[in-house]
Amino acid sequence: MATIWNLDASHSEVQFKVKHMVISTVTGNFDNFGATVESNDDNFSDAKFSFTAQTASINTKNADRDNHLKSDDFFAADKFPELKFESTSGINNGKIEGTLEIRGVKKTISLDADFGGVINDPFGFVRAGFEFSGELNRKDFGLEWSQVTEAGGLVVSDKVKLIVNLEFTKA
Repeated sequence: MATIWNLDASHSEVQFKVKHMVISTVTGNFDNFGATVESNDDNFSDAKFSFTAQTASINTKNADRDNHLKSDDFFAADKFPELKFESTSGINNGKIEGTLEIRGVKKTISLDADFGGVINDPFGFVRAGFEFSGELNRKDFGLEWSQVTEAGGLVVSDKVKLIVNLEFTKA
């Protein structure tokens, strides 16, 4: 029987990084997100992971930019309130495979999977921690908005780094 693990959101985050004007990196978070994992063992080789992020909860510490990212130019948060990932494999050889859905577009992706291990905490909980990371092309998911600087570089890079840190407690 599979073990259910509950997300500890206070020790977790869903984050992205993207180049701005070719010269710097902007970091953003999704403040509202959820995740689940079920596994038959504590090495998570057969685990089923999923996470969702509410696109309207995007936070780059700039209200104007956040509103633009919520608009139809990017996430179209009114029409597509969630981005979703569902694994199609457990963690094997430092990788996890799955389907990422953004703006209703589903693509198979491979993420690096750093399994931090399982511990017993001082409060009697069994905890497991993970970091999933990878790179995707935002245009593959319909995030097409683009402008070019005077020097010919993109205002917002097509490449986006996705970093998902998740901590769970055993149910």
